Formats: sequence, C-alpha cells, structure tokens
Amino acid sequence: MKIHEYQGKEILRKFGVTVPRGIPCMSVEEAVKAAETLGGPVWVVKAQIHAGGRGKGGGVKVAKTLEQVKEYADAIMGMQLVTHQTGPEGQKVRRLLVEEGADIKKELYVSMVTDRISQRVVLMASSEGGMDIEEVAASHPEKIHHIAIDPTAGLQDAEADDISRKIGVPEGSIEDARVQLKGLYKAFMETDASLAEINPLIVTGSGKIIALDAKFNFDSNALFRQPEIVAYRDLDEEDPAEIEASKFDLAYISLDGNIGCLVNGAGLAMATMDTIKLFGGEPANFLDVGGGATAEKVTEAFKIMLKNPGLKAILVNIFGGIMRCDVIAEGVITASKAVSLKVPLVVRMKGTNEEIGKKMLADSGLPIISADTMEEAAQKVVAAAAEFAAKK
Repeated sequence: MKIHEYQGKEILRKFGVTVPRGIPCMSVEEAVKAAETLGGPVWVVKAQIHAGGRGKGGGVKVAKTLEQVKEYADAIMGMQLVTHQTGPEGQKVRRLLVEEGADIKKELYVSMVTDRISQRVVLMASSEGGMDIEEVAASHPEKIHHIAIDPTAGLQDAEADDISRKIGVPEGSIEDARVQLKGLYKAFMETDASLAEINPLIVTGSGKIIALDAKFNFDSNALFRQPEIVAYRDLDEEDPAEIEASKFDLAYISLDGNIGCLVNGAGLAMATMDTIKLFGGEPANFLDVGGGATAEKVTEAFKIMLKNPGLKAILVNIFGGIMRCDVIAEGVITASKAVSLKVPLVVRMKGTNEEIGKKMLADSGLPIISADTMEEAAQKVVAAAAEFAAKK
C-alpha cells in the first residue's frame, strides 16, 4: 500500500522528523486559502499522486505571489500527470499540497528498506539528493552508503553520525541529522513500512535538516494492525481491477500483455509468466488465487481478467497440493459459463485429484485446451492468443 506525500509527512512529524509547514488541498480555492494561511513570500504547489518524478512532469511549481498559487494550482489540479513511474497513461491529479518555501543549501537522499540478504532494515543514504536513486546507483555507486541496522539495538547515534558525515552533512548539523534519521527509522519500524524515503532531505542556509519530501510503502500483510495507515488509503490512486480483486482475497496485479494468468501460488505464478515470455507471449496480469480458491473466487478472477479489453487468451496453471484440481476444474467450468467466455482458455493441472479435474473439463463441453506441462501450456496459450488476435 502507498500513501501521498502529505500523509507521509504527517507520519514523519509524529516521529520527530522536521518537515515544512504545509496544507493538503482538494481544490484551487483551498490552495489559495492555504497559501494565505501559511503566509510568507514563497509557496510550493505540489501534485499529490502515488508516483515519483512529479517535478519533471510539471507537477511541482514554486509560486511567489498568491496569483501564481492560483495559476499553478489551476494548471495542476485535474491534469493527467505523466512521470517515469506512472507510465504513458499518467495519473489524474485530485489532490494538492501547498507548502512554505525552503532555503535549500544542499539536497541529500535517505531511505529505510528491508534487505533480504542481510535480513535487516538498511539505512541507505547519498549526497545526491533530488535525483532518482537508480540513476545514482548506475552512474555513481560510490556515492551510495548504507548501514544494516541491528534489530535488537536499533539505529545507533554513532551509525547515524557516520553516515551523515559520509553524505556531506556539515559538522554543525550532525546532531540535527541524527534526530531526523532516528525518527525515520522509528517511523519505518512502528508503521510496518516496506519503504520510507526522504528525497530530498535538505540542509538549509541556517544549517537545519528538513525532510522536503516523503514516500512510504507499507506491507499489506501487516495492515490489520495499522488502522491509522489503512485510513490513508486513496482508492483513486489504485487500479480498479486490483481493488476488486482484493475484495475476494485475490492477489492481482495488472500488466501490459494480452495473456491472462490464473495460478495458485506466487512462485508458480512468477514462473508461469516467465514461461509465457520465454515463448514470445506477454502476460496481462499476475493473479494468485491462493491455496483456498473456491468456484466463486475463480469466477471473480475470470471476471476481473476479462475486464481487460486487450485480453486475447487465458492460461490456468494449477498445482494441486492444498488446492484440489477438481475444485479448480469446477471453478473454471462455472466461471467460463458465467462470463460467456469468448477468448481461448488453456488449462494445465497437476497434483491432487488431477485425473478427476481433467475429466470434469473434458466432459464440460467447453472448448478448453488441455496441456500437461508448463512448456506445452505456454506454447499453446501464446499460439491461441496470436490466432485470436489475427481473427480480430
């Protein structure tokens, strides 16, 4: 789960991290009123979407008069903001953040992430704030510093001070930077975040350390114990198909291809998509129905996949361990009839009650294409999708 910048700053503020004064706005009128309330000679009008690169896309403007605040807010509100993270379709701006201006002397980068190799939370930092960290990693890897934090001790003062010096924090600001970094670590841990990023973390002309941006991602599996985080959820920023899938406990992610995938188990789902690509196809989605799929869940999964206008075929790939193949077969038959399936359907099942499931599919009277191996299934669904597309 992701949240907006202004929500991330609310979290940071709770944990002692210094952020600029700012007011979230839902209209141009609110933006102008926010600037009046904040006062001062300079304001920043910022688009609020769940994507980075907003400034490059025209979604962040510095205003020096209230008239400019109105002009920029009017231009940004409602725009289809395209960044490197939104894709070419962009994301509609429905919220703004109006902030007081900042005296920026130096821009830094800091973040907390979970490192699977060390199995610890890692503090990453760089002197190259304001840039995409991937770009820095590719061109100047020596400018990225990191510390694997001992979970029993937490981020230590010496560790925070050391990494601050490495990224160019002035000596007179080291103590302030320590407070900000320890606050970021505490926010990350106590909110069950999977990413907490400040880019840029700035040093002002007077030496203050301020979080000028905030990006948080959260572990969806931990949201049951984070009601305050769940309250931040903005459904307008999420894929409608993924929202619908979550209602039925389906793990669904939309992709750019034309071959729908229905699989039980995340690992098998990833392998299925890889195999489709190996034989020249492109998966339209990741869809894990889990180990307890019912006929109803399979039917809903089909309905969600079929909402994709570019869908040309579906591959059902099931390993019958906890999930029995006959139950999936029942679901496939029910779903195919319920949605009046028009695209080709390839089914590969292995495991518990495999033969029963295959017989159910064969006796259904439906034009289902059977396959015994993943290789065969991928080849058949890629060919079926190409043939279906050619007919259209």
